[in-house]
Amino acid sequence: MSKAGVNKASAAKAKVYSGGCLCGAVRFEAIGLAGKPHTCSCRMCQRHTGALTAAWVEFPSERVTWTGPGGAPAVYRPSDYSSRAFCPACGSSFGAVDDAPVVALLLGVFDKPGATELMPTGHSFKGGRPKWWHVEAKAD
Repeated sequence: MSKAGVNKASAAKAKVYSGGCLCGAVRFEAIGLAGKPHTCSCRMCQRHTGALTAAWVEFPSERVTWTGPGGAPAVYRPSDYSSRAFCPACGSSFGAVDDAPVVALLLGVFDKPGATELMPTGHSFKGGRPKWWHVEAKAD
């Protein structure tokens, strides 16, 4: 089998995740292993999500396809390395589109956010959360 044939076969067997916003205008499919499942309590994540802690997974950008009738989400660039993605119709937050070719998707936008392989394994910026807020993450 050619190298291209192996890649096609691998892609055909890869896990496909799907999700979308509140109104359904922006939807996505993400293919393959969800990388760096983690939570974050930095101020940028807090302001982007409206939550004390955001839960994310990352995919290489070429593995994420925007499939809904609204196309790709709108983006806002709050930093010099990343843009925050959201639905322009309903405002749902999707996550981050980073300059390093990565799309970091918030777990809440997945159709099946409880999949065990999406469970966070670490927590960034613990000091950014109030002392009374506790987040459990699976040990590495």
